Amino acid sequence: MAISEQVIEVGSLQWFYREAKPIGESAKLPVLLLHGLPSQSYCWSAVMPDLAERGFRAIAPDWIGSGLSAKPDKRDFAYTPDAFIDALAEFLKTLAIERFYLVVQGFLGSIGLQYALRHSTQIERLAILNTPLSSAAKLPWKMQQWGLPLLGDVLTQDPLLVDRTLEAGCRYQIEDKYLDIYRKPFLKSSDVGRSLLATIQNLQMKPSMGEIESGYANWEKPTLIFWGMKDPWLPLAQAQQFASTLKNAELVTLEEGGHYPQEHWSGKVSEVLLPFLRRQAL
Repeated sequence: MAISEQVIEVGSLQWFYREAKPIGESAKLPVLLLHGLPSQSYCWSAVMPDLAERGFRAIAPDWIGSGLSAKPDKRDFAYTPDAFIDALAEFLKTLAIERFYLVVQGFLGSIGLQYALRHSTQIERLAILNTPLSSAAKLPWKMQQWGLPLLGDVLTQDPLLVDRTLEAGCRYQIEDKYLDIYRKPFLKSSDVGRSLLATIQNLQMKPSMGEIESGYANWEKPTLIFWGMKDPWLPLAQAQQFASTLKNAELVTLEEGGHYPQEHWSGKVSEVLLPFLRRQAL
């Protein structure tokens, strides 16, 4: 199943996204897949064909400031959760997507959880994959350094930070042909490093986690939490605690998965995700 690469203008921002369409007509709602840090939409490339083969339209955008999407100056885009949420709302409006299944992963993917709370009528089902969920979640020191004055300016201009972070989170070596895709934006322009720096400096983890903790206490939409057990940054206990507060949730563990299971355990991710989505789609 082919994955197309698309670019769309949304106001003053240019969004890049990957899309896999099912063959023939399908009445199923689309699936929106949101990546974490310092990743991009390519991380979903192995999962998207599985979704399309089952009749789902799969859409994976690069967040503003990441991958091949626009990297505006911080004077033009605040890089706060509110700014990302508003931009995502406009992106979906431009694509005429009113209701969808939402899949989120990682640091920055948590903004997708905030989006779901503020636009709950749009969300049919929610799937959460190794994403910060509570005030107990802390930004890894490796990522915190990217936001430090002076040091952050240097670190975020190093394309090898992608290699080190993805491999540290996955806990296995990623082939160079895949890492080349993640490095490419850093090699093309210094803008991606500046955007990453601004993103880290404005991530607002504490208030964001507070919104998630309080908001999801009343969340009733079907929710799947599937968790890579080898995640060095987000322990299973946080997912278990979060799941226990939801009224309609299931928790599945991925024994060999790290922080980015869709990168290296995509078959297992699809194996868990597809039945969860199809319960409503049949």
